[in-house]
Amino acid sequence: MPLYALGLVLISALLHASWNVATKGSSSPTAFMLTMEGVAVVLYLPVLALGFVPAEIPREVWFCIGASAVTHSLYAYWLTRGYAHGDLSLVYPIARSTPAVLPLLAVPLLGETVSWLGGLGIGLVVVGMWAIQTEGRLRAKEFLSTGAIFAYLTLLTTVVYSLVDKHAVQLLDAATWTGRAPRVLVYIALFELMFVPLFFVLAMRSVSVAEVLKTARSEGKLAIAGAAIGMLSYALALEALRSAPVSYVVAVRQSSVLFAAVLGAIWLRERSGWVRMLGIAATIGGVAVISFYA
Repeated sequence: MPLYALGLVLISALLHASWNVATKGSSSPTAFMLTMEGVAVVLYLPVLALGFVPAEIPREVWFCIGASAVTHSLYAYWLTRGYAHGDLSLVYPIARSTPAVLPLLAVPLLGETVSWLGGLGIGLVVVGMWAIQTEGRLRAKEFLSTGAIFAYLTLLTTVVYSLVDKHAVQLLDAATWTGRAPRVLVYIALFELMFVPLFFVLAMRSVSVAEVLKTARSEGKLAIAGAAIGMLSYALALEALRSAPVSYVVAVRQSSVLFAAVLGAIWLRERSGWVRMLGIAATIGGVAVISFYA
């Protein structure tokens, strides 16, 4: 994996962990996410104002934009419902287990190859991620709880949109581009404009407009920060996809669990047991294998 792509993905992972911790800590995760995404739309408008030529966007990419918007809306809704019903230590590692599933589809659908060392690195990241987050305390019945079911659904959407977005950035990279706005940011801005209304419809199934307004008033500054962080995080991940296989990019991005553990230790005074320390070592080792040998 190119070092340039590695650096982008690691920064993206740190930013991803930050907004997830903020969402889980909200009094209403769904309302907070909706507020954050509403702010994101406003932040993306200047990107479109820079200028782009719609005709230069391949027709297939427009379909990708729609598919990504639908899957991201389901992702956001199911993730926040998972946080509302289950602990972060259960929901987050299930939802971020994409590296264990994605290569099974990326290889036949996108023609990517995963070396045995790459597969080893992916496996280490997944095992380490689970150890960091759960510390071995989960019981079997928790994997059939409401929170876990929402997490499985979230996992499904991450697999789908990762494949869609990888295909889209490949097509955009090969297309003629004369607009001043970066093509990756234009792609995100366009699907964001479609995603937010879809997510709003889903969110209204579990929260009220009054609850969203209350959350916006009490946690608005944090939502603005989360929107900016999420925007940058996803842009960096898509940029990395231009030069690295999606299986490796998604695996390294799961180091967000490692960053979440570090943030928890610093700001929440959480202690790390020996299982979590082994998980940290496994995650670092997995990322190193993918970065230098895959």
